[in-house]
Amino acid sequence: MAGLGTNEKELIEVLGHRSADQRAIIAQKYKSLFGKDLITKLKSEISGHFYDTMEALCCSPAEFDARELHRAMKGAGTDESVLIEILCTRTNHQIRQIKEAYGRLFSGHDLEGDIIGDTSGDFKHLCIALLQAGRDESTQVDAQRVRKDAEALYEASEKKWGTDESKFIQVFASRSHAHLRALCQEYNNVGKKTLEDALKSEMHGHTLQSFLTLVQCANNKALYFAEKLKQSMKGAGTNDRMLIRIIVSRCEIDLGLIKKEFHKLTGDSLESWIEGDTSGDYRRLLLALVHA
Repeated sequence: MAGLGTNEKELIEVLGHRSADQRAIIAQKYKSLFGKDLITKLKSEISGHFYDTMEALCCSPAEFDARELHRAMKGAGTDESVLIEILCTRTNHQIRQIKEAYGRLFSGHDLEGDIIGDTSGDFKHLCIALLQAGRDESTQVDAQRVRKDAEALYEASEKKWGTDESKFIQVFASRSHAHLRALCQEYNNVGKKTLEDALKSEMHGHTLQSFLTLVQCANNKALYFAEKLKQSMKGAGTNDRMLIRIIVSRCEIDLGLIKKEFHKLTGDSLESWIEGDTSGDYRRLLLALVHA
């Protein structure tokens, strides 16, 4: 970026083929050598979705998630889909890091307080429960506890007039993914519907979408993200924020699995969809991340 013009190819080669930890070191070294913030320098040199992706890469994963959550809530209206995507899919450790990063990046704000101010009802209660980062992350399953939860959820929904959402929140925000997978199976033996159908008949809106996301992530998180990637690119126009967020946030975690699920889902490669829906340096950077 020194002198006239910017070598976008070199930027992609350096930042698009490094881990988050390596990019953090590069950003620190850049500031110590040149006395400038790398993101600020990039903003003066490049633009559009190419810049948006580079900015995402220059943040730590927690900082990037924190910025996305803040963007989803600032100004008029709230993009609840971003809250659902991040809060329902991150680990306890990741959520704790996001909360810390949010308070550090946005002085005078804390994530829980902002979510309380921007959401309402059962959706708010579920978001706050997820923010406590209290999920059991073991792989062991207690069959008796699964049976007890299945019966409790049936009692709180199908068997009564109205739904006790607090019981669903308690279970879905605290039980392990292995437990929730077993619960989906056990509910078939207790209820008159599948657990997913029971949720669809008892809940609605963002609350329903949150619970369905938690069910899907417990069963197959890679498929969930594959479906989100398809959603970001299907039809007229592209949801570039969603596309960038998923590629950047998953590229060091499970993007290989997501690519396989995407191929099963669409019959095409993720790369071919990106090539068809994006262009220029933005396309080249996304493809570098997908190939990494």
